[in-house]
Amino acid sequence: MDKASKIKVLRDLLQIDTANGNELAVAMYLQHLLQQYGLAAKVLEFAPNRANLVLDIGTGDPVLGITGHMDTVALGDTDQWTYSPLAAHVQGDRIYGRGAADMKSGLAAQVLALIELVSAGKLPGHVRWLATAGEEYGTPGANRLEKAGLARDLAALVVGEPTSGNIVYAHAGSFNYRVVSQGKAVHSSEPSQGKNALAALVDFCVAERTLFADVPADPYLGEVKHSVTIMHGGDQVNTIPDHAELYGNIRATKVFGNELVSQRLQKLVARINAQGQAQLTLEVLHDWRPVGTDPESSLVQLALASSQAAYAAYPDHAEPMLTTINGATDASVFVKSNPDLPVVLLGPDDWNVAHQVDEYTSISSYLATIEAYKKLIVGYFN
Repeated sequence: MDKASKIKVLRDLLQIDTANGNELAVAMYLQHLLQQYGLAAKVLEFAPNRANLVLDIGTGDPVLGITGHMDTVALGDTDQWTYSPLAAHVQGDRIYGRGAADMKSGLAAQVLALIELVSAGKLPGHVRWLATAGEEYGTPGANRLEKAGLARDLAALVVGEPTSGNIVYAHAGSFNYRVVSQGKAVHSSEPSQGKNALAALVDFCVAERTLFADVPADPYLGEVKHSVTIMHGGDQVNTIPDHAELYGNIRATKVFGNELVSQRLQKLVARINAQGQAQLTLEVLHDWRPVGTDPESSLVQLALASSQAAYAAYPDHAEPMLTTINGATDASVFVKSNPDLPVVLLGPDDWNVAHQVDEYTSISSYLATIEAYKKLIVGYFN
């Protein structure tokens, strides 16, 4: 496929609005594209206009997994964009649009790498490509694929998030929770006759500040990062509130994973409830796991060598390196049934413009990533 055709595929994807939904349109487009090269992908529709796309090429073991998501975050205030977020405007080496970085460029690079390898007769093993719905909000697509067992037999996984060609070998989990406080409302002139729902939440917040202070640092991801981010409670200044709630986010690590995070939160809630005042209830909203792979492992080193070789053809780009991030990905879901799954993230530029106004990717990085994927896939089986 020539350069213009590769750019057209990416522009076509960017012109499909998949802001927190409508992935079916992308899945159908990609299925049709693959059919032109004799590849049969399955569209797995699970709700109106929502779908995953699965492609198995080859058979046997090991199975190399490759994954990317088809959705984007919301377009935002379109008046703030220099070019329409759905126009896929090309300016010099850049293509602008919502999802240009996160992550339709990675998605397109993956499918084009597979097409070119198959067309050249150079795909030497079993690859499973998982294109998911809803990664940006709730991961409904990845969760359905994980429950169907499509990650259970994977020997390794490559995730196409924007990394500027760098190899991300570890990322934190994301544990989102809500704590509801139920008290007893009374007039504020007699506070001892009631149970202040806000007071119990304040006790929780104070304790949360140091709740993970004794947790050892993860060798790849560092300390567990945690915050209370939202609090609601009370509706009148002279009434003791009988209901309040807060939300928090915790970035778990491989050393101190989601199960340990949950246990520590439950113990804190139980300790506050034992005081006999307002009663707290903990609800887990999202439970995305941390992932981490030894940076000296064969997968990570192969990915690094593949990316460095591919990006060497574009000297304006920095040489790819090894790194980590704190954001979660669909890999956080796929490791549920395969906790020791080796994972790397590799995609075009640029993580720093993902979700932003005037989001873009560079054409050179996109083309380099296609070649990096090809080298990685061939090298993995050889």
